[in-house]
Amino acid sequence: MQLTDVTTDSFDDTVLGSGKPVLVDFWAPWCGPCKQLSPVVTSIAEEHHDTISVVKADIDAHPGIAVRYQVLSIPTLILFSGGRPVATLTAPRKRADVLKALSAWL
Repeated sequence: MQLTDVTTDSFDDTVLGSGKPVLVDFWAPWCGPCKQLSPVVTSIAEEHHDTISVVKADIDAHPGIAVRYQVLSIPTLILFSGGRPVATLTAPRKRADVLKALSAWL
């Protein structure tokens, strides 16, 4: 499954305007831990596509998004619901940790 990349222009419509919760994976192409977390994020997107959307935000290509949500380290996952951030996870985590943090929305 290929995750959608959000841009500065598409972020508000895709994430904040979504009718269901959206998990945003803040990453960069040079980030090793981001690459390690990517299969976890993709598997969650595949298994829970009916309850949440999952997108990626490249902080190098679109730094304004990271600044807007005070993403200070990557990888960072932020879950948005109703147009607002409701959960933030920083640093690589095991799949079980990510699912536990998102359990109220899955």
